[in-house]
Amino acid sequence: MDSQIDIPAEDEHDSAYAGLLVNDAHWAFGTDFEDPLAGVDTTIPDGVDAPTLAAYALMLGDDALVMSHRVSEWTSNAPDLEDDIALSNIALDLLGQSRLLLARAAKADGSVVPALPEGSPAPPEDALAFFREAHQLRNVRLAELVNGDFAEAVVRVLLFSVWRLATFERLRDSRDHVLAAVAAKGVKELAYHRDYSARWFVTLAQGTDESRRRLLAALEELWPLWPELFDTHAVEAAAAASGVGVDPAEVRAAAEGVLDQVLDAADVPRPEARRRAGVLGRTGRDGMHGEPLSRMLAEMQSVARAHPMGQW
Repeated sequence: MDSQIDIPAEDEHDSAYAGLLVNDAHWAFGTDFEDPLAGVDTTIPDGVDAPTLAAYALMLGDDALVMSHRVSEWTSNAPDLEDDIALSNIALDLLGQSRLLLARAAKADGSVVPALPEGSPAPPEDALAFFREAHQLRNVRLAELVNGDFAEAVVRVLLFSVWRLATFERLRDSRDHVLAAVAAKGVKELAYHRDYSARWFVTLAQGTDESRRRLLAALEELWPLWPELFDTHAVEAAAAASGVGVDPAEVRAAAEGVLDQVLDAADVPRPEARRRAGVLGRTGRDGMHGEPLSRMLAEMQSVARAHPMGQW
């Protein structure tokens, strides 16, 4: 039986919903998405180790995937509609970056993709997003924390975007065409994320006594994870040495220079909180995460895991 709804010709142009009343399998999540890397040269550059490239792309992709989900949790919960939309757009930008980076990881080294039931329609990037356990993700721990108040969201987006933008500005020169293309697009998105959060940082710092108190409390809480963003993992060092990646230690000066400008404008001193230690020296890049990530993944992955053969 045809489920398409027919609209009388005389009413066709009067209905704002005419385009939605069609049984179109491609709306809103189609079943025939094109390869996200279509048209981009995915050849692995000479002298580059494929597993290293894949692992590095996973790190960048996992950062964006987890941070995107946390920011998306503000949808319908932000202080006003404008910020609701702004945070939703930030989440979507990061999700788009994640899709491309996870697809790049899968293309570079197919062994990183989890095994799914035979015949599952999930593309590689979906398999990586929905069928890995917490210890298999390589995101920085700043991204996975449970959301606090709006001041915490502002501080977290600011720290994350300042660091990631400094990284992507250098990643535009990557020898890998995919990473260079992702970075070239990402710098524009991340510049908006930085500017949005920086404006709110100054606003809250110079607002009421309560808004400043909350901002300072959020900064004090998140600051111990700031130094971790610039630790150089062996994978990052190898990727940088081969010309496809960026050594995070080398972007620290640039990132802290930008952050200092925001702190100065807000008349907020640098926190003195000590860095958060890893577990036996291991952090998020090593797959060492806290319980909040496991709970987040349980929610995020539940539908895909319950219906691995489903088409959306």
